[in-house]
Amino acid sequence: MFHSFPPLPIDSSDDHFHEECAVFGIFGHPEASKLAYLGLYALQHRGQEGTGIATMDHGRINLRKSQSLVSEFYTEEMLEDLKGSSAVGHNRYATQGGDPERDLQPLTAFFSDGSMALVHNGNLTNAPEIRRDLENDGALFTTMVDSEVLVHLIARSRGTGLVDRIAQALGSVKGSYSLLALLPDRLLGIRDPLGLRPLSLGQLGESFVLASESCAFDLIGARFIRDVEPGEMVVISKSGVESYRLFPKKDSAPCIFELVYFARPDSQVFGIPVYPARKELGRQLALLHPIEADLVIPVPDSGVAAALGYSEASGVPFDMGLVRNHYVGRTFIEPKQAIRHFGVKIKLNAVPDLLKDKRVIVVDDSIVRGTTSRKIVTMLRAAGASEVHMRIASAPIVSPCFYGIDTPTRGELIASTHDLEEIRRYLKADSVGYLTVSAMEEVMRSSNVRKEPASSSSKEEQFCNACFTGNYPIPFTQEERIQHGLFDLIQIGGLTRNPSDIQD
Repeated sequence: MFHSFPPLPIDSSDDHFHEECAVFGIFGHPEASKLAYLGLYALQHRGQEGTGIATMDHGRINLRKSQSLVSEFYTEEMLEDLKGSSAVGHNRYATQGGDPERDLQPLTAFFSDGSMALVHNGNLTNAPEIRRDLENDGALFTTMVDSEVLVHLIARSRGTGLVDRIAQALGSVKGSYSLLALLPDRLLGIRDPLGLRPLSLGQLGESFVLASESCAFDLIGARFIRDVEPGEMVVISKSGVESYRLFPKKDSAPCIFELVYFARPDSQVFGIPVYPARKELGRQLALLHPIEADLVIPVPDSGVAAALGYSEASGVPFDMGLVRNHYVGRTFIEPKQAIRHFGVKIKLNAVPDLLKDKRVIVVDDSIVRGTTSRKIVTMLRAAGASEVHMRIASAPIVSPCFYGIDTPTRGELIASTHDLEEIRRYLKADSVGYLTVSAMEEVMRSSNVRKEPASSSSKEEQFCNACFTGNYPIPFTQEERIQHGLFDLIQIGGLTRNPSDIQD
């Protein structure tokens, strides 16, 4: 029996997970605001619906933020007004709920022992419970972001000085965070104990830089030093960089989806260069799911490296059978008279002269709902392809993420409720092949892709693969399970079954 799909309340032409934000910080540079702007520009892919920069000028915070792209908001005059030799910046992907303008970061706070500007990438899974307790105790919140919980915990901490108070506050939260805190005389960078979200340390002359990804260092000419370790706090001041371990050392669990999709291909995250890793995923995909074909094409841009790897391993020629429009903004005007597959065609278009009468292997990084993949298959057939075989350079996504990635509900994830044959039928493809979780993790540990580790990670490092397995590395309380809709799921063979019939 085949199974139907629930309604899709979210724009199905953008069928990807979304990273919720990027962070960037610099300490001790006369052009801190301009370098923060450039760093955020390099990290625009991690959040496109809001941006902000705060600078510290002799204890005074200067702040600018807007629901804009980095290139659309900041002007030279604005950056000149953001005086100070230290800065933190943030790009945000706006999730449902809250006030988009009010919830922008950096968040600012003023304590008896100094001011602070805070930026956060991740998600505090127990923030709702803490927030409720704080509100019952009289705390007033001005945003809906979980990062504000930290501000209140810092204010109530009995530590000596802001650094100690921040460290104590983090002992009360759980979840994922790459966190930057700009204080009057120092810049702090902190990763959660599992290291779920990335954070790198670099140097530009005598100044030090922190960023979500190393590609931000390349743009400003900074030198990558190392990853901030899971559970580590680095404190940057005029004296240099000091390191503190806030939590007992444990096995780390960096997010494997950062390497599959989120990070820019020219970045290094978790000690792993992204582009070679994705290319090796494609090679393994070719070994696991070979097929006779005439052409390998990627779904641009995220499928390019894996498609090249698939082509090299299989011997099937590579070409760009789909062309991406790189100038699509966040909104566009759709004609009143419907155009078939308009949402996908505005971003991607097939090349008929290349595809006519060809057996085509299409390589993409992932399938979320399946809506975009289905339209791509239809588009390729309309362009003349005789066969269309989908190859996915990751495992089937069966569970939502609660660690800083905006994902659909479990019921919207096609692989959560449908087996491989059902997915193939829905996509209208001739075949579908995924990687396994073990194959993905073996690639990330492989000496073929991993440089000399930039952190203390070993080849036996474990990754967070919750979106592929449903095994969450941070246990949920019963209240959190109810909040996240995990309390009534009955899993059979890894699938949460839906009794309805699938519709082609």
